[in-house]
Amino acid sequence: MSMSKNLLPSDAKLVITLKKGVVGTKQNQRDTVRSLGLKRIGHTVERTADAVTVGMVNTVKHLVTVEEAK
Repeated sequence: MSMSKNLLPSDAKLVITLKKGVVGTKQNQRDTVRSLGLKRIGHTVERTADAVTVGMVNTVKHLVTVEEAK
């Protein structure tokens, strides 16, 4: 799924992977990455696409890749 546009909340499961490091980013973006449960580059978590998660992903969309879980 391309992240050029914002995600919308749904019932889908999202697979979120950290692709870029957080060094040099704003503090709120570092906090958001940690809140998503991502610890290091390449780390992947699975979350439901509720409003809170979608908002967090949209905040750091330039640092992560998002796919729908199969």
